[in-house]
Amino acid sequence: MLFNSYGFIFAYLPIVLIGFFVVGRWHALAAAAWLAAASLIFYSWWNWHFTFVLMASVGINYAVGVTMVRWQAAGQTAAIRWLLRCAVAADLGALGYFKYANFFVATVGQLSPVPIEWQTVVLPIGISFFTFTQIAFLVDTARQKAGEVNFIHYLLFVTYFPHLIAGPILHHGEMMPQFRQRATYLPRADAIAIGLTMFIAGLFKKVVLADSIAVYADKAFSPAASHTLTLIDGWGGALAYTLQIYFDFSAYCDMAIGVSRMFNIRLPANFESPYQARSIIDFWRRWHMTLSRFLRDYLYIPLGGNRDGQWARCRNLMVTMTLGGLWHGAGWTFVIWGMLHGSFLMVNHGWQRLRSRLGWNGGAVSGFAGWLLTFLAVVVAWVFFRAPDLGTAVAVLRAMAGLQGVVMPVPWEHGLPGPALSLLAHAGVTFGNLAAFAGGKELAWLGGLLAVALFLPNLRQIMAGEVPMTAVGSTPGAPAGLRWRPHPLAAMASFAMFLVALDRMTNVSQFLYFQF
Repeated sequence: MLFNSYGFIFAYLPIVLIGFFVVGRWHALAAAAWLAAASLIFYSWWNWHFTFVLMASVGINYAVGVTMVRWQAAGQTAAIRWLLRCAVAADLGALGYFKYANFFVATVGQLSPVPIEWQTVVLPIGISFFTFTQIAFLVDTARQKAGEVNFIHYLLFVTYFPHLIAGPILHHGEMMPQFRQRATYLPRADAIAIGLTMFIAGLFKKVVLADSIAVYADKAFSPAASHTLTLIDGWGGALAYTLQIYFDFSAYCDMAIGVSRMFNIRLPANFESPYQARSIIDFWRRWHMTLSRFLRDYLYIPLGGNRDGQWARCRNLMVTMTLGGLWHGAGWTFVIWGMLHGSFLMVNHGWQRLRSRLGWNGGAVSGFAGWLLTFLAVVVAWVFFRAPDLGTAVAVLRAMAGLQGVVMPVPWEHGLPGPALSLLAHAGVTFGNLAAFAGGKELAWLGGLLAVALFLPNLRQIMAGEVPMTAVGSTPGAPAGLRWRPHPLAAMASFAMFLVALDRMTNVSQFLYFQF
């Protein structure tokens, strides 16, 4: 079931929300059970067979967690470490089978002279998210930072439908206290108003902004068309995907946080205007913030972090980001994307160290240069992230470098004087209809969306006065004139956005992060 579907908006969400508060007035734990059951229905809507995989994962990890809590009381430290290793290995083994078995067999098949017969394994949706959530819980339980013996609360923690499919990756310390509070199960008009506003804003981003630019990215990254792209096509396609994934993922985060807020449950912030970052380090503090937190706390720091010197930090950064790339998908394009970001982070840390030694703080020009370099690095890396194979990625990058020709849209030819046309012709520039960008309209739309991403405050900043979510990072709120407050004009604006979004929901598309 998709957030941007009529069934979710007009049936599932109202029924679950009303039932939650009706049951909650009678009994809090029963309301938690109602929400957990509704979350399982939400998950099974896609493919009910994989609900058994989810429940098996929940049951095994819950049993392991309870066992570790009991062993802690008995002082069996060595046994707890052994049990933790086995449980994490089982979680990663299940994730590896479903997510990477096809990739492994295909890679071996390319190297083997004998054909390999293999039945494709179907990837259960959301398995990366509920696996990482539970691994973090087990590790913290072993460290005596967590411990949950209430099965209903644990089931809800893992399966809670606003986060289950595409995040954010939840932390027990953020969620369990909310499930135990009696106030969570009683309706609040202000929470529903805040949550509904955020949900509508996210819906508008998804169906009006993200989906409208997707067609251009799809054209540019088609394997058949990629080798015919020229300079503007290549950059147009790369920027189209850069903006598509920005608004698509931002929309999901806003909708998930908004829906959860209606239930009086606050999810952590997961997206913080990442294209405004002035360094790759800053980018990863803003993009998929809960994944960055998980990789830092449960992979980078256990590997040693920066404790053993600069070379060890570089090694740990590369390992962490390469595995982070593989987490997103089973393919060499994702591996390269992760390795690129690992390399970017190493250079960024080295540059910071050099600046510190030189005592140079930079200035406005340095800040702009940092932003531009960061943005270009992110765009280039997105090419590998989006491309279906390495050949397509290389073709798009060749086009962006001008190695496949430079073609300008036909309408631009008529507005240029003769001498300018001659100079362009000598430079190898020709005019014609492009594969993806036949005129200036598409480029203007790209420019408009880029301006929104770069210069406007994000929804968290606009809603800052209402604190609609827990924060992983911290950024200032929007200017006073742009901050949301309960007012008839704000309600009218939200309703107008809702109507526009409904009008564009003729072709329901899934969120990009569903495939990860």
